[in-house]
Amino acid sequence: MRTTVTLDRDIERILRETALKTRKPFKEVLNDTLRHALEARAATGDPFKVKAQPMGLRAGLDPAGFNKLADDLEAEAFADSARERQGPRS
Repeated sequence: MRTTVTLDRDIERILRETALKTRKPFKEVLNDTLRHALEARAATGDPFKVKAQPMGLRAGLDPAGFNKLADDLEAEAFADSARERQGPRS
């Protein structure tokens, strides 16, 4: 992928010096450096943790069921409005 980045002068100098010392292309040195830095950061990073907080719901209420309840109420309201539009049946 081709992209444009703005490097600080000191970073550019270090990368160019490394490219000269290792006789590798600048692009390869830049990619290797980023890859190693990102892998090291991922390896030492703390795992993602969810901080649970009380929702204030009474025992026995299933918060996952609220969407189903909302869907059921919406379907019922739609059915009622459709019946009203049809008028009385003979």
